[in-house]
Amino acid sequence: MDDLCFQDGQKVLFIGDSITDCGRRDTAPPLGQGYVKFLHDLIVGGWPERKLTWVNQGIGGNTILDLQGRWEQDIIGETPDWLCVKVGINDLHRHLAGVPEGVPPGRFRQAYEDILTQAATKIEPRLILITPFYISVDRDGESPQSAVLELLPEYLGVVEEMGAKYGARLVRLQPMFERQLRYRPAATFCPEPVHPNATGHLLIAQEVLRVLCA
Repeated sequence: MDDLCFQDGQKVLFIGDSITDCGRRDTAPPLGQGYVKFLHDLIVGGWPERKLTWVNQGIGGNTILDLQGRWEQDIIGETPDWLCVKVGINDLHRHLAGVPEGVPPGRFRQAYEDILTQAATKIEPRLILITPFYISVDRDGESPQSAVLELLPEYLGVVEEMGAKYGARLVRLQPMFERQLRYRPAATFCPEPVHPNATGHLLIAQEVLRVLCA
């Protein structure tokens, strides 16, 4: 088995929206029942000698602005050795809807850079950035789904840019799911394009683990 970049005694913290939250605050504390828990279980099974502290700070419905508002308490105060950020789809959806809470790509970039700069200057964690994704093949140009897929690359580009600027390990989920969609319908992974089922979450965990062992 390839080596894992997490070292014994380190703290690993995840922050994001509902995909990271996934019940960690109510039905399935403390890690939720999504990719964070699956990743934890894969690492426990594969590297039993590694004693890691796992923290899930995902909150359903969050945008990058919500993360920015709770960054000092939920990230800086926790001083993780590894910080994993997964955010973006709520920003995009609300921007398309034209509501005040929407976060256009330019503002998304500014806020993302702000939180990573804070992390880099105050606690210096090693970073894992997970791109947003949208599990759909609807590109007919007329539907709401196709509008999301048309705009999504701008948000993906921001995460790519931040990954390069801050030396992060980058987990690219959109191409991973697009490969899967060549062979199976979207419902295999997600009852709707945003919130994965257990199969979708397992694929995310496997992709994160692949990046962590690269």
